Amino acid sequence: MLYIDSIHRGIVIDHIKAGCGLSIFKYLKLDEADYTVALIMNAPSKKYGKKDLIKIENTIDMDLTILGLIDPNITINIIDDEKIVKKIKLSLPKKVEGLIKCKNPRCVTSEERDIEHKFVLVDEDKGIYKCEYCEQIYTWEE
Repeated sequence: MLYIDSIHRGIVIDHIKAGCGLSIFKYLKLDEADYTVALIMNAPSKKYGKKDLIKIENTIDMDLTILGLIDPNITINIIDDEKIVKKIKLSLPKKVEGLIKCKNPRCVTSEERDIEHKFVLVDEDKGIYKCEYCEQIYTWEE
């Protein structure tokens, strides 16, 4: 049995879709961290069967919009004195700016380089977004 100690103060990113933990780990640049971090992959989950999780023995700034876009089922637990003091449940962001690029060659964002790409969530169940300018449809997984 694998055993990872609890953390005294920091963050636990839990309920990450199995296989997505490494992407989040790299996005947060935890491979460059000089503090204790643990990436646990394919851990048993009652809710999902398997899950990934990340334990960070430190407090760091995270863009919750991007994390919600990567995996809307993530739970972020803020730990102090080995206890959860705050629990944040993520979801797909209602609006995304500058994170997704419109692939429509006729979109104004393709021609005007200084216009920020903006997408609005139109179907939360399917994770479908549309470009605010040309209404091109994207799923969050794209």
